[in-house]
Amino acid sequence: MLKKQMESYISKSVIENRIELFKEEKDYVEKHKLLAEDIIIVEKENASRFTDAYMERSNKESEELISEENSAFLSQPIEYLKKNKDEFLYFESQWFELIGVVALSLEVDDVFGTYNAMFGLKFQKKMGDVLKTYLTKELQEGIGSFSLMFNQGEGLWDVNFALDNIKGFQEDMSLEEAFHLIYHFIFNLVQTIEADM
Repeated sequence: MLKKQMESYISKSVIENRIELFKEEKDYVEKHKLLAEDIIIVEKENASRFTDAYMERSNKESEELISEENSAFLSQPIEYLKKNKDEFLYFESQWFELIGVVALSLEVDDVFGTYNAMFGLKFQKKMGDVLKTYLTKELQEGIGSFSLMFNQGEGLWDVNFALDNIKGFQEDMSLEEAFHLIYHFIFNLVQTIEADM
């Protein structure tokens, strides 16, 4: 899936033998030799990855919309979610779509007090063992570190993991840094699953 998505993205993005890619995509494209040798890759700054993201703050209990936010909201510290435990942040970006993520949200868990990322992941049911193995290995296996369930109706995996358990997480990071960390983690997860297919 990722390889196909990347090939599709490349076909739309090469302009005058140049393509701009972020680090994860650049490394992937080079590793899998998805570009002709005469194409120049320009590495983009991470700060611009989510400028066009769609965000909503909503009430956890009622799921009622509180406010739509623009990319400036991402400069808020992640601690914003701890101070507003009754809210969750819904997040959509073409980059998450590229790696097969559907409906990403971020909130603070009421029981454990961890920052939880929840999303659907477009992979077949048979990939469950690879998913579990990766999450068990990569998350520091703290209490409530992850949950995983196949959603038969949607045909995707419902994934929930504690961001606190990801290597590189810091309580003083901004929401933007948190979404970059989530993206990097899921990108590596998707690569691992595809390598196992």
